[in-house]
Formats: sequence, structure tokens, C-alpha cells
Amino acid sequence: MTKICCIGHITLDKVITPRFEAYMPGGTAFYFAKALKDFDHDGFRLVTALGDTEMGVVDELRQDGIDVKVIPSRKSVFFENKYGTDMNHRTQRVLAKADPFTAENLADVEADIYHLGTLLADDFDLDTIKALAAKGKVSVDVQGYLRKVVGEDVVHVDYDKKREAMPYISILKANENEMEVLTGTSDPYEAACILADWGCKEVLLTLGDKGSLIYADSEFYKIPALPPKDLVDATGCGDTYMAGYLYKRAHGASYQEAGIFAAAMCTLKLEKKGPFSGTIADVEEIL
Repeated sequence: MTKICCIGHITLDKVITPRFEAYMPGGTAFYFAKALKDFDHDGFRLVTALGDTEMGVVDELRQDGIDVKVIPSRKSVFFENKYGTDMNHRTQRVLAKADPFTAENLADVEADIYHLGTLLADDFDLDTIKALAAKGKVSVDVQGYLRKVVGEDVVHVDYDKKREAMPYISILKANENEMEVLTGTSDPYEAACILADWGCKEVLLTLGDKGSLIYADSEFYKIPALPPKDLVDATGCGDTYMAGYLYKRAHGASYQEAGIFAAAMCTLKLEKKGPFSGTIADVEEIL
């Protein structure tokens, strides 16, 4: 039985930072899978949808031992991510979009936890969330639901189905800007309570260099940020956090233990360009 199934588009990303400019694969699907490359991933499966031009990335992931199911798409998502000196903030453009996921094309996918790596608002509709919730726990990175594409620009909007969707979402991850859009408050403790009142069972709020906050079973767990030796590339940091968190939770770790493990993975990810490439031993050394 698959413990964790990450579902999301693999993208072609143009990443611009003060230190480098590069084209590379991206998206939650890619960063999540790469983060677990050197872990015990017998219980992990990746489901993605992309155009033929990016199939080489799938071949690479399969060579890493990742079980990948590909749903054909007319195009792949093409993002431009631009960072300034503050790696907590970026501007984005979308140069191409892929076909959305549906309950029908995910009907044969079975897992204990489905992590939906949303990139754009129409990646997963409410019916798809409900269908997956009937089979297992649904984990959502809310970022994509708050992105609407106007021309090539990404416009930030509220998630109009949030109150209807939340009872079907077991685990929700949002950063400090996303939580304020969703709940109307900049106080993470208040935001977590609001999201839980709407029906979400496990709320994860990532707060940049201020760490993260987990709210579950009516308890708060404050997770510190572990400063990196060098701040190189923040792209995919939230996906790395979720990979570490869900991996540990799926293997029986407590909320606190899973959160600290995820934070340590982010520290290592920030120090290098591209996806997380460490081992469990590397993470434990940071801890």
C-alpha cells in the first residue's frame, strides 16, 4: 500500500536570483519527489501530468527509484520565479499551463495520504478533493488555489471554495501571506484556529525565517527555523518542508518531531541550488 502519493504538475522553471539565473525542472511534484530520493521511498508514489517535452525529468526520477505515474497533458506548466535579496518573497509569471487533474484520471490511485501540490487555482477542483478524501487523508499546499493567471502574470486571489473544501482536507500547509489571504488575520495562532474551525484537522503555517507553527488536536507546536550557513536558493523550500513532514508522520513521528525534521531539511535545501539532495543522516546531523 502506498503511504504517501504526491500529485502535481512537474514544471519547467526559470529561476532568477541575485546570484544566478537558470532553467530547471520544478513544481511541488518535482521538489517533493527529489526530497525523498535518498530516503526509504518504498511507500511513496508520484502522480504528475506534463507534456512530452518534459518526459526526461520523469525518466530521471524513475532512475532515482521513484514510482511515477504520468497522466498525458497537452502542455507542461512553465513558471518564471524571480527573487530579490529577501528569499521569503518572489514574483512569478506563467508562460504555459498544463491540463488539470480530475477524479476520473485519479480513480486508480490508492494511498494513505494524498498530497496535492497545487500550482494554479484550477489544478484540483472540489469534486477531486472529495473523491480523494473518500479513499484516504488529503494534504494540500494551498499556494496554487490563491494564484490566478491574468495574461502571463500571477494575480493573488482568495480561494473561493475554502469553506466547502476544508472539511475534506486533513492537512493544510500555508505560508504567512497565504494564511492572511485565507483567514483575514496576520496572527498565525488566530489563523490556525480559524482554519481548524472550518474543518481542517492539521494546520501547518510556514513563517519564513521565523520558523513554522503546527496546530493539531487543539494543541500548538512551535517549530524553530534552523539558520542555513549560506542562503542560496529558496525555490521549493515549502515542498521540501512538506516532504519531510509527511514522511515522518507516515512513519509514526509526533507533530513536533515531524516539524523539526522538516525544518532541518529546509535548512539544507536553502544552502544549495535546486532540490533537496541530502540523506536522513544529513538531516539528523543538523538536528
